[in-house]
Amino acid sequence: MIVRIWSAKIDPDRADEYENFAYARSLPMFRSHTGFLGCAFLRDGADCTVVTLWESAEDVATLEASARYRETVAAIMAAGFILTASNALAATASL
Repeated sequence: MIVRIWSAKIDPDRADEYENFAYARSLPMFRSHTGFLGCAFLRDGADCTVVTLWESAEDVATLEASARYRETVAAIMAAGFILTASNALAATASL
């Protein structure tokens, strides 16, 4: 299993918009991809983290190369509530 971690700092005045986007756009996009095992949307004030679980690193690479993923990222950045963002891929994990 692969753990992918995406972190962002959001405009705290627009936190509700961010959360709506996460559940309305990001979650369905993740669910549509092969190898998706689950996710958690975490927020502490302006600090947001999305932890997704994947069957393999190849599944993550396929996600990140997909048109739907790129469109979702472009839409969330264009919305203006993300101030900074970073992406990390954790080592293989077993549960």
